[in-house]
Amino acid sequence: MDLKNYIADVPDFPEEGIIFRDISPLMADGEAYRFATNEIVKYAKDKGVDMIVGPEARGFIVGCPVAYELGIGFAPARKKGKLPRETVEVSYGLEYGNDILQIHKDAIKPGQKVLVCDDLLATGGTIAATIKLIEQLGGEVVGTAFLVELSELKGRNKIEGYDILALMEY
Repeated sequence: MDLKNYIADVPDFPEEGIIFRDISPLMADGEAYRFATNEIVKYAKDKGVDMIVGPEARGFIVGCPVAYELGIGFAPARKKGKLPRETVEVSYGLEYGNDILQIHKDAIKPGQKVLVCDDLLATGGTIAATIKLIEQLGGEVVGTAFLVELSELKGRNKIEGYDILALMEY
């Protein structure tokens, strides 16, 4: 299945000169969404994954059905102040400033094999921060999985040394 047929290109969003790759049509098509999820599930099985982590919010959309299909847990990585219990956090750089990502302190058990799932690999900052959170808790990141990779933004450079699955590349 050519998943690119289910990605809408939105020119000049969120600013002029940017082409936004919208995954909404893929999610709206049950067959395409299932196909994409199953491709990530196969990858996760090959890696022996024990837990899925997804950064907010689209990482939830990608990671939760993978965790469900595998019969394993899912842990959200969220912006500061969104999680109700004790957390660990990491600060990371954005294009205009910094942000903080948090995960519950008990979300990952030491030695767990973790797959990080998100919709898009762009600059890699959010994924690198997510990986740091997992490793702070003693988890082993055995792979990262994305629906789309924007290769011109060189996100792979920020997560060098980690295995990457991207179902589509632009």
